[in-house]
Amino acid sequence: MLAALCTWTLGENDPEEGEVKSSYPASGNTVSNLIMIIPPIFGAIQSVRDGLEKRYIASYLALTVVGMGSWCFHMTLKYEMQLLDELPMIYSCCIFVYCMFECFKMKNSVNYHLLFTLVLFSLIVTTVYLKVKEPIFQQVMYGMLVFTLVLRSVYIVTWVYPWLRGLGYTSLGLFLLGFLLWNIDNIFCESLRNFRKKVPPIIGVTTQFHAWWHILTGLGSYLHILFSLYTRTLYLRYRPKVKFLFGIWPVILFEPLRKH
Repeated sequence: MLAALCTWTLGENDPEEGEVKSSYPASGNTVSNLIMIIPPIFGAIQSVRDGLEKRYIASYLALTVVGMGSWCFHMTLKYEMQLLDELPMIYSCCIFVYCMFECFKMKNSVNYHLLFTLVLFSLIVTTVYLKVKEPIFQQVMYGMLVFTLVLRSVYIVTWVYPWLRGLGYTSLGLFLLGFLLWNIDNIFCESLRNFRKKVPPIIGVTTQFHAWWHILTGLGSYLHILFSLYTRTLYLRYRPKVKFLFGIWPVILFEPLRKH
């Protein structure tokens, strides 16, 4: 499995032809996106079968779109595909924020004020990002949304459902670990490439920190959806349970409210 270069540059003179410059195929970074594509699809299907609120179906599908966008970007290394990778990160996080702040409302309720605010935020970020073409701007906006989710999650596991700390903190911990590895990959890009040339491929694969970023943040985001869904169904007086398919992959199964 060959490595992609750790950094890239956009075609500034001609954005329409802008490409990410890389000397190696990005196969590892491409395949690692499967964790953001396949499990959320099954999660969305299960949510439909269980008659869950559409916001959670949208959460699973939004994560799938992020994974597919990242897959296309690392396969083609095109500027347009980079947008398909980065902008859905904003949109999906907005959906997560909506779900988290609507956990303690009546079933199928709609908060139009919050919905309008998040849609407006997404439109503004999209418009500005398309104009300035500065990745730091997208990262800061994404970071603001993630920070909002962290604060809300900490509030829930501290003051509302303390027994959900395991799920909530695991989700957060995986995401932060992925973020740390991504930054290490960016900062020590050249050193990591030289290291991979000197070691057996099986060892070199373990230093594909950008691929680990995909895996860990994909799993962290998936667990965040489970955390949000668990909180919501618990409030609605369902009986959610975290089960592990094949003893490995976490899913939520629940029973509806008992009729008295």
